[in-house]
Amino acid sequence: MNKMALEEYKGVFVFAQQVDNVLDGVAFELLGKGKELAKDLDTEVTAVLIGSGVKGLADQLAEYGADKVIVVDDPELKDYRTEPYAHALASVINEYKPEIMLVGATAIGRDLGPTVSARVKTGLTADCTMLEIGDFPLNATPGQEQSHNQLLMTRPAFGGNTIATIACPYNRPQMATVRPGVMQKIAKIEGAKANVVEYNPGFTPDNRYVEILNVVKAVKNTANIMDAKILVSGGRGVGSKENFKLLDDLAEVLGGTVSCSRAVVENGWQPVDLQVGQTGKTVRPQIYFAIGISGAIQHVAGMEDSDLIVAINKDEDAPIFDVADYGLVGDLNKIVPALTAALKAEMGK
Repeated sequence: MNKMALEEYKGVFVFAQQVDNVLDGVAFELLGKGKELAKDLDTEVTAVLIGSGVKGLADQLAEYGADKVIVVDDPELKDYRTEPYAHALASVINEYKPEIMLVGATAIGRDLGPTVSARVKTGLTADCTMLEIGDFPLNATPGQEQSHNQLLMTRPAFGGNTIATIACPYNRPQMATVRPGVMQKIAKIEGAKANVVEYNPGFTPDNRYVEILNVVKAVKNTANIMDAKILVSGGRGVGSKENFKLLDDLAEVLGGTVSCSRAVVENGWQPVDLQVGQTGKTVRPQIYFAIGISGAIQHVAGMEDSDLIVAINKDEDAPIFDVADYGLVGDLNKIVPALTAALKAEMGK
């Protein structure tokens, strides 16, 4: 892209994921971040809503900060399929030329984002934990032109052992996927009405359109840990599946939810839905109990924004104590039941 072509690209666009006519929470989170980025660039934030019979969701997007909603509505878009959705989003990008395009790193977004970025010939930074507007390179270097107002996309690299900041200075849009729970939505603007633009590039099914024969919905009985205000999280140190009963008891007294580290899932003690961390979910509860969790950087990345972190571990050198507000060194088999009993007595007063 030449310099002139780059300047034709304006605005921050957010893919507003919906399934079965229900918007995914990550759409509102991305609008929150999109609004901040748009303010720095003195531009607008636009939600792109793709589906069949989904126009009724547009006002909800306005309530969470969308200045404009582009709706692509077509029967071919009823269920998510890579080809028609990629065609829809790539067509919107080519038609409206956004400077920035954000997508949630959900199962759908991880499929859609890379497909679309390849189609519109731009880069994509996956699984970003931070997005901001700034200069690239970060420090002016003699002999290298420094570009301003770039999207600086930060993500963990090399298994979370380092943090990389990535820019895409020579192509537009600048695309990023962001995992759910990382960005924060704005306070709802009650009664906001969407400025809707309808656009349909036309859909001609071809041999790349898969046919969905059957959709099977699994009934989940696990709680959504991303919504919990109090999390009682266990690691390898809990020792066994049966021993998680100690954490269940503590969570019950507090009205909290149990979560866990990756090692616990790998041992088959808890389902993957309850995993916190870089390969699990990012959580921001008011209180996070880290019990028998050593505190590997990959785990910490998923919970460090908790308001209050309480760590219980027998190893006083465990890295978890570096991020904890309160730390208890000792045997969790003694501490957790004692804490549960004390809280029960306190609440039973």
